[in-house]
Amino acid sequence: MQAAVDAYDDAAARALGINRTDLRCLELLIQHTALTPSRLGTELGLTTGSVTAMLDRLERLSYLTRSPDPTDRRKTLIQITDTARQRTWELYGPFVTEGDTLMKDYDTADLELLADFLRRNRELYERHLARAREL
Repeated sequence: MQAAVDAYDDAAARALGINRTDLRCLELLIQHTALTPSRLGTELGLTTGSVTAMLDRLERLSYLTRSPDPTDRRKTLIQITDTARQRTWELYGPFVTEGDTLMKDYDTADLELLADFLRRNRELYERHLARAREL
C-alpha cells in the first residue's frame, strides 16, 4: 500500500509541477488555516533557506500567499490559495468519494479497529522519524 501511495503522490506532485516536499507543504496548508514559515520548516525538516526557496516556488505558481500576521506583524502567515486547493482536490478528491463508498462495507467495530491500527502505525513511524533524520 505504501508503495502505491508513494507512486501516486509522486505523480500528483508532477501533475502540479512541484516536488514531493512542496506537495507535503500544500498538504499541511490544507490542514491548517495558516502556518508560519518556521512552523513549515519544522514540520518538513527544512532549513530557513530551503523554506524560503520552497515558498518562492509555490508563490510563483499561485499555490500560496504570504501575509503579515495580524496579531504580530513581525511574523508572516502562509496560506494555500483557491487555485492550489482546487488542483489538489482534482487529484485527491476521488479518494474521498471512493473511500466513503469503500468504508460502507465495514461496521463501526471494524472501522475502530482499522483506525487504531493506522494510528498505532503512524505513531511507530513518528517515533523513529527523528532517528532516521539523524542518520
